[in-house]
Amino acid sequence: MKIVDELPFGFGWLDESSFMRRCSHALAVDGSVWIFDALADEEAVERVAGLGEPAGVVQLLNRHDRDNAALAGRLGVPLHVLPEESPRGAPFEVVPLVRNRLWGEVAAWFPAQRTLVVGEALGTAQYYRAPEDRVGVAGLLRLTPPRTLLAFEPEHLLVGHGAGLHENVSTAIRDAVEHSRSRIGSWLWAGIRAHGPGGTHPTRRAG
Repeated sequence: MKIVDELPFGFGWLDESSFMRRCSHALAVDGSVWIFDALADEEAVERVAGLGEPAGVVQLLNRHDRDNAALAGRLGVPLHVLPEESPRGAPFEVVPLVRNRLWGEVAAWFPAQRTLVVGEALGTAQYYRAPEDRVGVAGLLRLTPPRTLLAFEPEHLLVGHGAGLHENVSTAIRDAVEHSRSRIGSWLWAGIRAHGPGGTHPTRRAG
């Protein structure tokens, strides 16, 4: 795992060996630590303990089981799967993104830290992005992008696939959402060139 998104109030850990570039985050507010879409990693767990008292593990996407249950059990904290509202005492707001039979997803907005955590709808991994994108909309959502996220003006965007963004974040999100449809062609072509015949990619892993 690679440590990424190092902030005064938290950090992320990124699985660079996976094509999916899965990423987890731990954010601490007032001494309480909240963990999002957890991947098991000893170094990360040790760093979580250094941030403060674990308060809960949050699963933002229905398919992001990852190691959430195991880590919540190890830390002795609740696991919140697709919460419809903020857990009691939580410093973040729950933002509904997608709710249907196949895809359930919420985001988390930390207003005091101006930080937005998105598990799947947005990502910075290469396979998310058209050449023009700094962050991209998930392929299956490009026709119906998560416009709800345009209501926020974050200074930090943390995503479940890839490292986060920490400069001109609102502009990057707006650009990705507003051009998600028109860039489908360039996004597909970039993916074919990178991962099609003759291309290479690391091992694929779910979630």
